[in-house]
Amino acid sequence: KRQNPEAKPPASRDTGARTKGNKIMAHYAQVNSDKVVVQVLVMDNDMETNDGEAACIAWLKDKVHSDDWVKTSYNNKIRKQFAGIGYSYDSTKDKFISPKPFASWALDSNDDWQAPVALPSDASDDKRYSWDEDAYQADNSKGWVEVE
Repeated sequence: KRQNPEAKPPASRDTGARTKGNKIMAHYAQVNSDKVVVQVLVMDNDMETNDGEAACIAWLKDKVHSDDWVKTSYNNKIRKQFAGIGYSYDSTKDKFISPKPFASWALDSNDDWQAPVALPSDASDDKRYSWDEDAYQADNSKGWVEVE
């Protein structure tokens, strides 16, 4: 397989950087056979600009791992949200779904996780609640506990 001599390797593992100097970087998520993100790599954007997204994916499959690679975006303009390790990729909906936070939570129509019990109406910056899965499992009408 002949490689583009201009192809550049991923700049680094995902460090949260969106640019390298003043240069825009492209981000790609490695998605395993279970459709779970195992890593996100940052690549020099020149390859994508010059050769296209498909060329980046082919390079990653050849040089890094043969798993599927899916472009992701820090500004959430594509595929719902930025992919993170442990996120799943739904190829039918073409979006990344965050890991399920608690066993009792379910996805809503926007693919956001929702608790089975509504957050108390008095929740605010001054009155905070956190989810207690054990409390919910003991009594399905409870789950939110006030943070002291």
